Amino acid sequence: MKDFKVLRLLDKFKPLFEKTGVDYPIMRKILQVKFTLDGRRTPTVMMNNSNKKKKNEENSFIKSLWIYIIFGIILVPFVFMEGNYLFQMSFLFGILMFMMMTTLISDFSSVLLDLRDKDIILSKPVSGKTLSMAKTIHIIIYMLSITFFFVGPALIVSLFQRGFSFFIIFLFEIILMDLLIVALTALLYLLILKFFDGEKLKDIINYVQILLTITLSIGYQLIGRLFDFSDIMGIQFNPKWWQYLIPPMWFGAPFELILNHNNEFYILSFSILALAVPILAIIMYTKLTPSFESNLQKLNNISGEVKAKDKGLKHLISQWICRTKEERTFFRFATNMMKNEREFKLRVYPSLGFSLIFPFIFLLMDSSSGGVGDVSTSRRYFSIYFVALMIPTILMTIGYSSKYKGAWVYKTMPLNSTEPIFKGTIKAFILNLLLPLYILQSVVFMIAFKGKLFLDLIIVFLNILLYIVICFKMMKKILPFSEPFEMSNQSGGLIIIPLFFMLAALAFAHFGITVYKYGSYILIFVLIALNLVLWKRSFDISLEELG
Repeated sequence: MKDFKVLRLLDKFKPLFEKTGVDYPIMRKILQVKFTLDGRRTPTVMMNNSNKKKKNEENSFIKSLWIYIIFGIILVPFVFMEGNYLFQMSFLFGILMFMMMTTLISDFSSVLLDLRDKDIILSKPVSGKTLSMAKTIHIIIYMLSITFFFVGPALIVSLFQRGFSFFIIFLFEIILMDLLIVALTALLYLLILKFFDGEKLKDIINYVQILLTITLSIGYQLIGRLFDFSDIMGIQFNPKWWQYLIPPMWFGAPFELILNHNNEFYILSFSILALAVPILAIIMYTKLTPSFESNLQKLNNISGEVKAKDKGLKHLISQWICRTKEERTFFRFATNMMKNEREFKLRVYPSLGFSLIFPFIFLLMDSSSGGVGDVSTSRRYFSIYFVALMIPTILMTIGYSSKYKGAWVYKTMPLNSTEPIFKGTIKAFILNLLLPLYILQSVVFMIAFKGKLFLDLIIVFLNILLYIVICFKMMKKILPFSEPFEMSNQSGGLIIIPLFFMLAALAFAHFGITVYKYGSYILIFVLIALNLVLWKRSFDISLEELG
């Protein structure tokens, strides 16, 4: 087995580990096995480039680091900026924390919550403390590797552009940031593990991951609005109590404190938080690791409660929107899969979250000067079209499942056409995922624009229904939930780009025709006719076309 360089570096800290009660030789061997296995895992960032014929010896993780270097170039301009270090470094650490947190969520949550180590390794003469330390070191090393490759271009530029002091502060804070992210994520999972178990817990973890991703995305906008750009040559910052809850602000403050000699109270407070919170978090995580490991066993527990399902509103709606018995059958089947397929939710729900927040972000852009009244007199309601950005991703994902082996049932059904399969599934997507999101956004937009949008919201929804058909026609045809998720990585993701342009074209057509007096009514009539024709003719796919 390969003796990794990072393990040789770790050997220098052997006495420190042994003082904490860790069996270092065993921990080293566990890490060696973990690093070897990681070489065979394709990270999320490389999913679209995966190839099943790749040699197992190739380290996909190492290759993925070069992609992080390319992404990391976006951080370089923040290092070149002059003036307010609190502003530029808060932005930089906001982007950095978002990238690292989403990486931890997508690639390493399975490591944090892995039960196989506990079942296999702890059955041998290995202490829980040794295993827990190996798991923690494993995650931290890879997080630091990804972080340094992502921030590498900015870090190198900072050494030559800003000097050695800036470089050292930057380097030290990157390490603190990673410790904070790992510790807080683990502590958050521990908190959930304390109160829930089994399938319920796994669902909650998915929702927490998605909520965290959405929150960090909103954080970009929040950080930008903390500063006053009224004077181009000088950025003003007005401290508020709630800003102490925003970690990127903590990491921006030490630069201002040390390099600009700014000793104001809020700068000192942010700087103390940047140092103290990561250290306290990792100490707390280390202390609570035994409790964390013992509670992980709850992931194997499945609550035995099975609630009887009644025929609710969705059942009644399905009776109305699904014209045949077969279509209603696949509607119910797809509804159950979307509700219970955990990997499907983990892949799809972040797209739902982004589609939910993007219209509001664009609605609020540049509204700080004019207020709500300014928004209500504008045409920014066209940002609601961003809700449709999720449609291509979800339509592609519907073809895949972790339970794909059950797809043999399609061949046993006495169906003369695939039309009820596709129609029932897509209608389930509309009713269960798209419609609740659209209704919520419509209510908010109606309030913001003082009830002026009713016709426009009808047009947007009709355009979205038309867009669904267009996406379906242009995408690869796969029976719903019939292939493994691994195959989705080989699908043509580039088709999403022209589909986005199609959505923009529909939005521009809406924008252009509604400037005329009766344009909205004409467009509604045309869209209803188009939808009736295309929804009737687009889903009867021959078996030869299915891929």
